[in-house]
Amino acid sequence: MANLDAAPVHTDDLASRLRLAVARLSRRLRQQAAGTDVDLSPSQLSALSTAERLGPLTLGELAAAEQVQPPTTTRVVDRLEERGLVARAVDPQDRRVARVSVTDAGRRYLARTRSRKDLYLARRLRVLDPAEQELLEQGVELLERLLGDDR
Repeated sequence: MANLDAAPVHTDDLASRLRLAVARLSRRLRQQAAGTDVDLSPSQLSALSTAERLGPLTLGELAAAEQVQPPTTTRVVDRLEERGLVARAVDPQDRRVARVSVTDAGRRYLARTRSRKDLYLARRLRVLDPAEQELLEQGVELLERLLGDDR
């Protein structure tokens, strides 16, 4: 619930602080995933996660979902395929089209990195008191709403 007596929010300052906090958190989470058997770039990890969530899908569909150009997606998928994290299969309906899907190794990789990141965050959250944790939960709900369909 908004506090009507609170000072007005300066959205430019809030936007800057939010951007910095999200960037720092993102960097810390990437560091937690480092040291797994395969280190991926942020683009590769994003494509792998999208392929898991939406796949199997064509390179064009993956490019659209990732909001990048198809040549970029092709390079990313090539690297993921070299590492055995995704596989391409010819579409039985249209043999000119290949569909990308996550392999078992790709699913295990995602599970491991997510687990490491979640454990890190859980440890950090335990230093907050229950009221702060509740406030942060509300903040997460607001961030999810702010992102809308960008998830």
